[in-house]
Amino acid sequence: MERRDFLRGVGASVLSGTAMYLGACSAPSGGEEGMGPNPAPMQASSLPVIEWRMATSWPNALDVLQGAAVAIGERLSAMTEGRFTISVFEAGEIVPALEVLDAVQNRTVECGHTAAYYFIGKNEAFGIATSLPFGLTAQQQNAWLYYGGGLEAVQKLYRDFGVVSFPAGNTGVQMGGWFKREINTLGDLKALRFRIPGLGGRVMQRLGVDTQTLAGGDTYLALDRGAIDAAEWVGPYDDEKLGLNKAARFYYYPGWWEPGSTLDVIINQQAWDELPRLYQEIFKAAAYEANIAMLSEYESRNQEALDRLVVGGTVLRPYSEEIMVAAQQAAFDLYEETASADPAFREVFEPWKEFRRKIHRWNGTNESTLMRFVTEHPAA
Repeated sequence: MERRDFLRGVGASVLSGTAMYLGACSAPSGGEEGMGPNPAPMQASSLPVIEWRMATSWPNALDVLQGAAVAIGERLSAMTEGRFTISVFEAGEIVPALEVLDAVQNRTVECGHTAAYYFIGKNEAFGIATSLPFGLTAQQQNAWLYYGGGLEAVQKLYRDFGVVSFPAGNTGVQMGGWFKREINTLGDLKALRFRIPGLGGRVMQRLGVDTQTLAGGDTYLALDRGAIDAAEWVGPYDDEKLGLNKAARFYYYPGWWEPGSTLDVIINQQAWDELPRLYQEIFKAAAYEANIAMLSEYESRNQEALDRLVVGGTVLRPYSEEIMVAAQQAAFDLYEETASADPAFREVFEPWKEFRRKIHRWNGTNESTLMRFVTEHPAA
């Protein structure tokens, strides 16, 4: 799918605001001169009634993550006058949290909401699709996806599994996890049992950590009972809901392994192809809206949650420079080694690396300079 086609379809669908006139979203781009005639308006009553199921990787208690999946279904229903509906099921209701891709690929369900890095065992490049350690922030990630070739690269990865994908959420910069004891040096990480997925987990392994991938709903119990020594999830708002602060005292930052994690809505390719074009365009619009809305909600909620956690006894600690420097070096050593051995990873990673270099230069000139100043010189 071409990037401009995706964004044009999203824009047209959102601006229409009603299924009755969304047929116009397939009009060609460009100025009035040379444009073909607009297609005739499509009446909602002429469209089929479709009922889908969506499996997610999240428990219902995590209302921002699960809420993004629910919001997609709600928008689809609203924009088709109730003719296209999706029932959303939390992790474990139909399939376990980490098996959503398999369920969509096999058409156990028509679609899912998940994080691609849960599936790096199938393709290492899925780690890039979600977030790479020391990689891109949420806004940089969206820039890469929508204007830097990222969307095409990610969709190509999923295509091998018979799946269509769209970005449908971003957590922003995550926190660095909960620990039962302080972590000051690289030596403190040795043999630590840590819940952390994706390529961040691979980096931690290089630092001597014993990593595990657990679903969000299983993390508190494992940490509380001592099956693991530390765990990361997303950030203060979600971590508080999971009760991780009740199982560990020390809360570290930043979550260098997930500076801007994209979550995906994935759709079985055959099911997607069976949809009317209008429904496809509405689906893309709903995913785009969810992608932007999730980040905004987390940004608005996390500081208040962090304040509550600190009042309740949580001890905030930054990762030491020793750990940060070693982790970044280990991360890029891992990427280069993986790219040398895996052509599929290299195909996504090399353009990503160049995009990262350029956008970090731009943000270093502009946004980072401003934020550093206002942080060091608060006006109030």
